[in-house]
Amino acid sequence: MSLKVTPFAAPLGAEITGIDLRHDLNDETFALIEAAWHDHGVIIIRDQKLAKEDQLTFANRLGPVGARGLPAEKRNEIDDYNGAIMLITNKRGPDGEFIGSVPEGELWFHSDLSYQPQPHKATLLHAIALPDRGGNTMFANMYKAFQNVPEALKQKLAGRKVLHAYDFATTEEVNIDDGLDKIQHCWQPIFIRHPVTGRTALYVNRLMSARIEGLDRSESDAILQELFTIAEDPGIIYEHVWSMGDLVICDNRCCIHARHEFPHDQLRMLQRCTVRGESMIASAA
Repeated sequence: MSLKVTPFAAPLGAEITGIDLRHDLNDETFALIEAAWHDHGVIIIRDQKLAKEDQLTFANRLGPVGARGLPAEKRNEIDDYNGAIMLITNKRGPDGEFIGSVPEGELWFHSDLSYQPQPHKATLLHAIALPDRGGNTMFANMYKAFQNVPEALKQKLAGRKVLHAYDFATTEEVNIDDGLDKIQHCWQPIFIRHPVTGRTALYVNRLMSARIEGLDRSESDAILQELFTIAEDPGIIYEHVWSMGDLVICDNRCCIHARHEFPHDQLRMLQRCTVRGESMIASAA
């Protein structure tokens, strides 16, 4: 096969063609894929037919596979490989209940597991079934988001942390006013340095970022809204229109992602796994 990397005419992202990931990858080929991922933030490997085991085998080349954040007793999946595989789908079982997670509707911008001390560095999504329309996934370039933060605000926020918290809603801010005892949460640097590229990214997202340390509530809320607007600027977003067989690999350290809604009467299924990461590295503004 002949691997080809083609960057998109977009603020991030590239597609890779000419490879079948079910076959063993030599070190040189894998290095090309990994380099493209670091260079472009999001890569789409086209025309794959991956069983769960195939996807996990490839993910393990990027690092140890991670377990999902939702507690085991709350998962809908019957066989999720100890939390490694998550089905993002609106398919229902014989009892009429959803067999997967995040089944329908819009999903706000977020970075996977940013609410844990060591967020997962990579998210891999494989298209198994798709609706005729809708369900596009948007990816925002958080390197560019950092560059677009006004200089005075960068200086104000330099060295500060932001509280990430998540109660598994899809389109609403997490309520932390009643305490955090039952909510997964973690304080993270607002500006982070990517451990491989060395570049600085903005590390906030609308779904999970709740409070900026050292600021009163009203000021924190106002600044977060400003940062969300910067992070969701259409000028730094790549919108992915799914094709069957796509394998999308997103770098959670420099990208956030969101989903458009789609017709509820049409099947959509993505097979998801993640790769464990390390603690976020704070970066000076």
